[in-house]
Amino acid sequence: MGLTYLQSGYVMAAITLFVLPLAAFWFARSGPAWKELGKGRFGVMQSMPPPRLAQPSPEIDLAIQAAEARQMLEAKSYRRTQRGEEPLDVEAEMTALLDTELSGKKRRKRNLDEKLRAEVRQLVIARNERRMRRGEEPLDVEAEVERQVADFIGLGN
Repeated sequence: MGLTYLQSGYVMAAITLFVLPLAAFWFARSGPAWKELGKGRFGVMQSMPPPRLAQPSPEIDLAIQAAEARQMLEAKSYRRTQRGEEPLDVEAEMTALLDTELSGKKRRKRNLDEKLRAEVRQLVIARNERRMRRGEEPLDVEAEVERQVADFIGLGN
């Protein structure tokens, strides 16, 4: 009779029904242990570093920027001549590279600014479409584009 119970799987079912709830109980209790892993006296990091707050970028000295850009372009032109290619027009490249618009203390690059505005406008239009599908009122596209571009380049406070 003992073999019949073993052959029919009653012992296996009894073990499973006993062990499964016990395993689930211990698994549920192990959550805090995982959070403590790697901490303590011998842990490398005692806690996570505080999040870094966005800091405004320091003002850029335009003379230093122009000198560094000129050095970079002259070196690029030199490497081209060493390879047997035509040298760069350093002055034309300088004006294209440093094409900036000064407005008070803030400066913006025109080419980047226009590309950025076009991309942000596409995102705002897509957001408006999602808002209208949800039944919300759409945003003013131009005002939202200006706000997001100003935030991105550091002009918005």
